[in-house]
Amino acid sequence: MKKRGVGIAVYCHPTGAKGGGDPSQAMMRLKLDGTLDLLVGSVDLGQGSNTVLRQIAAETLGVPLENITVTNHDTDTGPLCMGTGASRVTFMDGNAVIAAAEDLKRQIREWSTERFEVAADDLEVADNKVSVKGNPQAFMSFAEVGNEMNWKGSFPVGKGSYCPPAQTFDQETGRMTQIAAIAYAACVAEVEVDTGTGVVEVKKLAQAYEIGTGINPLLIKAQIDGGTMQGLGFTLAEDLGPNYPSLKFAPSNFLDYLIPNTADVPEMTYTTVSLPSRGEGPFGAKGFAEMCSFPPIAAIIGAIHDAVGIWIYDYPATPERVLRALEAAGTPAA
Repeated sequence: MKKRGVGIAVYCHPTGAKGGGDPSQAMMRLKLDGTLDLLVGSVDLGQGSNTVLRQIAAETLGVPLENITVTNHDTDTGPLCMGTGASRVTFMDGNAVIAAAEDLKRQIREWSTERFEVAADDLEVADNKVSVKGNPQAFMSFAEVGNEMNWKGSFPVGKGSYCPPAQTFDQETGRMTQIAAIAYAACVAEVEVDTGTGVVEVKKLAQAYEIGTGINPLLIKAQIDGGTMQGLGFTLAEDLGPNYPSLKFAPSNFLDYLIPNTADVPEMTYTTVSLPSRGEGPFGAKGFAEMCSFPPIAAIIGAIHDAVGIWIYDYPATPERVLRALEAAGTPAA
């Protein structure tokens, strides 16, 4: 017999480390032809951080995205980054990139004072040029600025760093300050449980994410799609230690370690709520990437309970565990 159930889960996810320091650094170099090198320590693992950090740099400097090249090949010689993890890169490295871009803009304005015979505060850097405020005809393109600054002996390199403030804790009230930013999510899952075989099939997943300002909608979609399927795998199939703490029968390769494939993808819908972070997020962004894997887990487990009245306490909810739980609850297989 196949029975259907619905489960819901809500989740909140902090950005970055929870205290103890979480710094990132960045550098921006203006080259002879007006293009720029962005040096960061974060590693793009496929989540698209190189693109996002280029977007943040381009927006801050007012230059085309294609004029910026990201370099992050060597953590020994590159800027410091605490690591690509904890949903921190967009927030921490993004703020470091903004600081580096602002530092470079300051250098360009100061260098340009003699050329335009005005104070640095009377100059603005935007639209791929430096110009005199209120006099749009008095300008130099980034290509001209890069050429002259480098050939005349300057080394235009902006540097920036960011580390969120330390978390504080009131021992009397228990009140804690927020670390960086908190993102929120909700997931509704519909499943079908076969009480004869114990097989659980996820039919639908509907989700909502509040992630601050969404800097790159396409990468957000990819993150949600990938994270959702990872959560589905955690819930129903992936098991490193089937006999934990014993290592007996532990999988040693991806033929034995089961992960979802395209045939397992259920009907999925999602929406994002873009409310700029009230903290220090770059352009109001929050970190949320890892969060995508978690709400489906609780929602699916809740849906199994709604369908057949059992709770699965040990992940994954394999057919064997479902059948054992049904038997323990006095529900005969059918």
